[in-house]
Amino acid sequence: MDSKKRSSTEAEGSKERGLVHIWKAGSCSVTPERLPGWGGKTVLQAALGVKHGILLTEDGAVYSFGTLPWRSEPAEICPSTPILENALVGHYVVTVAAGSFHSGAVTDSGVAYMWGENSAGQCAVANQQYVPEPNPVSISDSETSPLLAVRILQLACGEEHTLALSISREIWSWGTGCQLGLITTTFPVTKPQKVEHLAGRVVLQVACGAFHSLALVQCLPSQDLKPVPERCNQCSQLLITMTDKEDHVIISDSHCCPLGVTLSESQAENQANTAISPFTETLDSQGEVFEKPLVENDLPVATKLNAANVQTTSSDAISSQPDDVKAAEVSSAGNIPCCPDTQAVNEYVQKLSDHPIRENTENDEKPKSSQPLTEETIPNLHSPPTTSTSALNSLVVSCASAVGVRVAATYEAGALSLKKVMNFYSTAPCETGAQAGSTSIGPEGLKDSREEQVKQESMQGKKSSSLVDIREEESEGGSRRLSLPGLLSQVSPRLLRKAARVKTRTVVLTPTYSGEADALLPSLRTEVWTWGKGKEGQLGHGDVLPRLQPLCVKCLDGKEVIHLEAGGCHSLALTAKSQVYSWGSNSFGQLGHSDVPTTVPRLAKVNSENGVWSVAAGQDYSLFLVDTEDFQPGLYYSGRQGPAEGDKLPENHSGTKTPVLLSCTKLGYISRVAAGKDSYLVLVDKNIMGYIASLHELATTERRFYSKLSDIKSQILRPLLSLENLGTASTVQLLQEVASRFSKLCYLIGQHGTSLSSFLHGIKETRSLVILKHASLFLDSFTEYCTSITNFLVMGGFQLLAKPAIDFLNKNQELLQDLSEVTEENTQLVEILNTLFFLPTRRLHNYAKVLLKLATCFEVTSPEYQKLQDSSSCYESLALHLGRKRKEAEYTLGFWKTFPGKMTDSLRKPERRLLCESSNRALSLQHAGRFSVNWFILFNDALVHAQFSTHHVFPLATLWAEPLSEEAGAVNGLKITTPEEQFTLISSTPQEKTKWLRAISQAVDQALRGMSDLPPYGSGSIQRQEPPISRSAKYTFYKDPRLKDATYDGRWFSGKPHGRGVLKWPDGKMYSGMFRNGLEDGHGEYRIPNKALNKEDHYVGHWKEGKMCGQGVYSYASGEVFEGCFQDNMRHGHGLLRSGKLTSSSPSMFIGQWVMDKKAGYGVFDDITRGEKYMGMWQDDVCQGNGVVVTQFGLYYEGNFHLNKMMGNGVLLSEDDTIYEGEFSDDWTLSGKGTLTMPNGDYIEGCFSGEWGSGIKITGTYFKPSLYDSDKDRPKILKLGNLAVPADEKWKAVFDECWHQLGCENTGQGEVCKAWDNIAVALTTNRRQHRDSPEILSRSQTQTLESLEFIPQHVGAFSVEKYDDIRKYLIKACDTPLHPLGRLVETLVAVYRMTYVGVGANRRLLHEAVKEIKSYLKRIFQLVRFLFPELPEEGSTIPLSAPLPTERKSFCTGKPDSRSESPEPGYVVTSSGLVLPVLLPRLYPPLFMLYALDNDREEDIYWECVLRLNKQPDIALLGFLGVQRKFWPVTLSILGDSKKVLPTTKDACFASAVECLQQISTTFTPSDKLKVIQQTFEEISQSVLASLQEDFLWSMDDLFPVFLYVVLRARIRNLGSEVHLIEDLMDPYLQHGEQGIMFTTLKACYYQIQREKLN
Repeated sequence: MDSKKRSSTEAEGSKERGLVHIWKAGSCSVTPERLPGWGGKTVLQAALGVKHGILLTEDGAVYSFGTLPWRSEPAEICPSTPILENALVGHYVVTVAAGSFHSGAVTDSGVAYMWGENSAGQCAVANQQYVPEPNPVSISDSETSPLLAVRILQLACGEEHTLALSISREIWSWGTGCQLGLITTTFPVTKPQKVEHLAGRVVLQVACGAFHSLALVQCLPSQDLKPVPERCNQCSQLLITMTDKEDHVIISDSHCCPLGVTLSESQAENQANTAISPFTETLDSQGEVFEKPLVENDLPVATKLNAANVQTTSSDAISSQPDDVKAAEVSSAGNIPCCPDTQAVNEYVQKLSDHPIRENTENDEKPKSSQPLTEETIPNLHSPPTTSTSALNSLVVSCASAVGVRVAATYEAGALSLKKVMNFYSTAPCETGAQAGSTSIGPEGLKDSREEQVKQESMQGKKSSSLVDIREEESEGGSRRLSLPGLLSQVSPRLLRKAARVKTRTVVLTPTYSGEADALLPSLRTEVWTWGKGKEGQLGHGDVLPRLQPLCVKCLDGKEVIHLEAGGCHSLALTAKSQVYSWGSNSFGQLGHSDVPTTVPRLAKVNSENGVWSVAAGQDYSLFLVDTEDFQPGLYYSGRQGPAEGDKLPENHSGTKTPVLLSCTKLGYISRVAAGKDSYLVLVDKNIMGYIASLHELATTERRFYSKLSDIKSQILRPLLSLENLGTASTVQLLQEVASRFSKLCYLIGQHGTSLSSFLHGIKETRSLVILKHASLFLDSFTEYCTSITNFLVMGGFQLLAKPAIDFLNKNQELLQDLSEVTEENTQLVEILNTLFFLPTRRLHNYAKVLLKLATCFEVTSPEYQKLQDSSSCYESLALHLGRKRKEAEYTLGFWKTFPGKMTDSLRKPERRLLCESSNRALSLQHAGRFSVNWFILFNDALVHAQFSTHHVFPLATLWAEPLSEEAGAVNGLKITTPEEQFTLISSTPQEKTKWLRAISQAVDQALRGMSDLPPYGSGSIQRQEPPISRSAKYTFYKDPRLKDATYDGRWFSGKPHGRGVLKWPDGKMYSGMFRNGLEDGHGEYRIPNKALNKEDHYVGHWKEGKMCGQGVYSYASGEVFEGCFQDNMRHGHGLLRSGKLTSSSPSMFIGQWVMDKKAGYGVFDDITRGEKYMGMWQDDVCQGNGVVVTQFGLYYEGNFHLNKMMGNGVLLSEDDTIYEGEFSDDWTLSGKGTLTMPNGDYIEGCFSGEWGSGIKITGTYFKPSLYDSDKDRPKILKLGNLAVPADEKWKAVFDECWHQLGCENTGQGEVCKAWDNIAVALTTNRRQHRDSPEILSRSQTQTLESLEFIPQHVGAFSVEKYDDIRKYLIKACDTPLHPLGRLVETLVAVYRMTYVGVGANRRLLHEAVKEIKSYLKRIFQLVRFLFPELPEEGSTIPLSAPLPTERKSFCTGKPDSRSESPEPGYVVTSSGLVLPVLLPRLYPPLFMLYALDNDREEDIYWECVLRLNKQPDIALLGFLGVQRKFWPVTLSILGDSKKVLPTTKDACFASAVECLQQISTTFTPSDKLKVIQQTFEEISQSVLASLQEDFLWSMDDLFPVFLYVVLRARIRNLGSEVHLIEDLMDPYLQHGEQGIMFTTLKACYYQIQREKLN
């Protein structure tokens, strides 16, 4: 085989593998012969039938030998040499099977082939006596559509049937007989059918006897257990019945389903069994005996029937019953007198107990000292009321056959939860009276002939060696169907009630299989299911009935069966603990134990010292492959002896009494055995280079190791766990953890042993060894176990155990010494226990040793050698690592013993290990008092400073150690820094200092890595010289007044929180964000719970030195939200405070300046409830100074405020233009001198008092100005704004903040370089902050940020290009709020909208709004000039560097960017030219709204005229407006066609100019609007030029009417607003240029239209 030729050494060896040796059955002493005519091919598997056999070679070919009557060629019927099955050539066969007269093979593609005898359909071919050649069997699952072919893993063949195991772990069967497990009566079955009864379960292996079938099934996970069905699903009888008597209740689970019992020989039993009454039972199943295995003291139990001390055990509880219970009846139907025949019972029990159980340890029985329960019961007696003493006696004895039958099933499963029915007490040993050999049919004889069986079967009591949780086992059985007619227990109702009270066991072993290991290795949690003919008891259900459907053999539950074999009429089950259970016919001793057939599985006694690892079952014999001391497997034979050997008398069948060892040591290492009827064969490997021997050594030692671990678990761990008073909860928990990890490890080893056995059956390729492939599984399990056991050791677990377990340990001292391999006498029990629990770690050395041995079989250069070598060193290094761990634990334990008691309790933790301590005075505290005692102890997680009565623990994660230099004055000093302490340790010598520094550094490093328990495999961890100074850790403060009891989790730097972290206080306060030198600094989030409101305050923003400082958002529990600047935890600077929601009682909003948590300076307050908005000065949270108030009803007030009230001089305007100027004393309350002016101009002067709108008292003079003709006396028009806050005083805080961000103390004072640095810092920190949430920044913004990081550099004279660069930079900077200028613009836009939207949209505020914008421009320009010092001042002219193109574009987009297309502004530097394009588009909506309100009336007049005049056709309108005829278009080009202008033509003339002018509404800045006007004029000129075909010069008289026409046709709704906006905000230098004149023309048109009257 190619894969064998990978290295020369292995290739040599491969010739000596799979050699076939064959014996004749029944001749034990004869040496085997080689298979005649067989060449040198390596055989992987062999199978034997009655007279033929088949071999599978390593290249996947199949050979047949023996008598082959089905072959078509006469010469091939009895071939002299094995012949190749040609039909299988070209297919790679992976496994073969042989039935009595037929054969099967499975290829690697999952196809099954059958050939041979087919009379019963066993080859799945219809109507054909023989199938001469291998024939593929088509197996398809009808449940899937389309029909999928089922892939097969394994075949098993009987005499008349075949079973196949599919890849989905289901069984398919064909052939004849009840052993198929199919629900059918028509045989033969030639089309493979699924055994539905096991569908959905995971079947691991199938085996066929002559007429019975076995399956190995994986247990269901405990949560998948189905609830117990109430009725039998075949015959609908109740499965458990309960009969209520006067003083007791009879519970019976004796239902036996009649289904499938159809064979004539069992007719009598049938009728008995099908009776519906649960009381009529056959002899075979009359009752149970629970026998208590005797614990190593060989005392036979003698009996005296006391008042029955009855106990029941529910699945989770052991509850005991006091002695005063009435004697339980021993009666079938209650008609026997209540006192049964005591003597008969005594005799029966005496017989039962006459034979002490010798193989106690071998059988893993659990010593019962942990559960003081006697598990014995009197069988239920079914006898007529007239039974005499002797008859009763004989009945008692005769039912002994069945007594043990259900012991395993019921006790194991705890099926009825009634474990105790009666207790017997030993009084004195009794003697047995009868001879075992007697054939008398009398009562005595009958009794004695069954004696051996009773003894054997009653040993099937509880053997708690399974890996599954005790509890789980107890409950598991209760949820399954019972395989047997059962137990009648009679229990008083009081007892039942008692049973329901649960008393939990102190500790339970947790279920201990790991999912990962189960997926990679064979499962040990198995059940055995059997079906077919059971005449010889070969089904193992305790009876001789046939079974049509698979039924679980209950007493093998939890026995960890890993392989099944079936012979003619007997069955063998091999367990993971290398034991064999056998049942069925025993006529020749083929079961390997007594000479009586048995109907339930019992242990075969093959070899008391060594375990069995492979078995084979022949027609009437069995073969056992046994581990030996030198690891070379020994072969034992048990069964029929040839006639030459023994007596030929038919009644005395000749067979082996005990299994016989065959002499086959010279052959080599046997890897497989196969058995047929007359012969059996073995496959042998020669041990070349020690390779095979090493593999066998690994497998044998692993299996023995598993047996040992199981023994420790069942005989030591379980009893220990079930002891009372195991100490404190923590000790119990640690012990529980040890137990659980031990179980997990134990299970893994069991699985590995099993997988090694199957590995030895196969090709034996090194690379497929689990221990290499999945090394981490083993390394992790050993590490986990070692961690838990060292933790237990450190906590003094073994000492604590010694007390409660002393009796148990003393009793079992020999057992302990034996298991722990301690040979010296007088070793302390605690020491023995300690050794015992550390035993598993020794196994790692063995792994390493064997892997090294295997490696030497390969070339040094080969990959195998490398892999084995690496793995070996891995296991070895883990072994050493765990050894160190144990030493550390023992060192620590020793330390705790000497350490003062009080402190031990608080400091002792399971994971804590001692590294070094200063009891030798080698380390002292600097500046310590003379009498102070300072003791330093370094653990793996903390440094402890202990003094007389106190101690302090410094966690290592937050401990920094550094050596002090000699100059610091401390010789040999170490400086220790912790978050709240700093102290210096002085060591006695430099060496001592180095030792401590290294120890502390390593311990800190280890604590930070958190890998203290990881062995050094795989990670390649190299020790760092010193731990990092900056690190992440968690710490709880205990001293610092501000942080007391707060917990910090985050980054540290030299003993202080530094970097990102979370700080939580016990009262619920929490800060999460950046720290610097131990204080909150940077961006952070802070929450403070408000107990009264049951909500929390929440701040998100910037911090400085532990206080809120900078921008932030503070949401108060009351519902208020403040967004703005903080300083020293107070609102300081510009901010916005929202109070209440719109729906709440008093919603309001304030935006403005704060000083020390109070409103001060300019601010806008919007009182939403009253519908008033105040814009003015504040001081100490109240309105103080000048201000303006507008209301939603159109009232306008400007004037003085004092303490929140209008007080002093002011002006009040109402919506209808009534004006009051004068003195006020309160809100809207006139008081004092003043003037009241009516809308028509009349006014009153005098003294006023009263509230506006509710009657005002006036003492004064009334004037009617229209009466006077002279203008000089007419009152002046009121100019608003004089009493308002000057525009430059507004929003000072916003600009100050921007200057601060640029690093200037005051406006315009500072260094430019520093300002640019601050901008760069602001951009990068903000970018970093937003990197975590990329959704905040759009892609374009990210690009903008990147381009902003380049500062525009200017060298040489300032030019238009440089001006342009600055303009572009500004546009980008104002585009992102992360730039200081962008933030400024954003804030200004916010405050502007806050001021002039809503109630603030009052036409009287227009003047203020315009002034405010101009002020913004001025102040921003100041900032820009600071940043770009080379920018000339306002109004300066920039020289042109190159002549600009003179021709103009025909169309202007009107976007802010397009300024450069018009050269005029390029000459003059103005704030509006530079900043307005950035600012105005953002402020446009509120501003334009104010213009529209202000010009409302005149625009209405204008619009009316526009609508009226637009009804005219073009020609009429041109004529009406007085446009000269020569300018009238004659033809128009519409879409390329030339059309004549007709009198009816409308909206066609000067269309391009009209369209151009309409763009004015889509632009924002005055300069853009002017450009639109300019372009409109150009369009008009173009149109006129086209029609005149000659050059001409416009005069204003000619131009005005044409433009008027265009303006009318453009129909611009808010033209007045547009005009006023341009007028207010245009650059002053433009007024007298070309654009200025054009604008004047537009303005004139606007006023002209209002005055147009249609004739």
